[in-house]
Amino acid sequence: MVDHPFSGSALCAVDAAGIVLLPPFILATMQRRSDAGAVMIGVHEADPCLSAYDRGHLSALYADHERRRMAEYGSGAHYRRARTRFGSAEETSCDAHGTITLPAIMRRKVGIGDIALLVGAGGTFEMWNPQTALGGDDPHLRELAAWRFDDIFASAN
Repeated sequence: MVDHPFSGSALCAVDAAGIVLLPPFILATMQRRSDAGAVMIGVHEADPCLSAYDRGHLSALYADHERRRMAEYGSGAHYRRARTRFGSAEETSCDAHGTITLPAIMRRKVGIGDIALLVGAGGTFEMWNPQTALGGDDPHLRELAAWRFDDIFASAN
């Protein structure tokens, strides 16, 4: 059970070195949940995005992994899931201002360039290439990405 879920969304600038200033909805949740000094970033299990969470969420992910492993006993699917969830995860530090560095391999894997769409997903938050989100098959994610783009352009005028 997640006591403090990530909820909200934002477009965030990503500089050439992969530096991102996390939005307030993520920082506030991380501070309520555990030590906000690190963020775990990995490849999402099913979607073409990154999945990120605080270190304290690792035990919940492992418990879910074990529950699913037992339910799928003998199928081998848990090995693929373990490699995706745990083997691809990278830890990055989060400074006092909420700045993290997205590893280059992660940015390249999902095509994140100079902007990322961050979306709360309960126990985790997702990091999307906004164009991928706009062109995806999830109508709610498409609408959210379009709304965030419209919000940015409206405030610029």
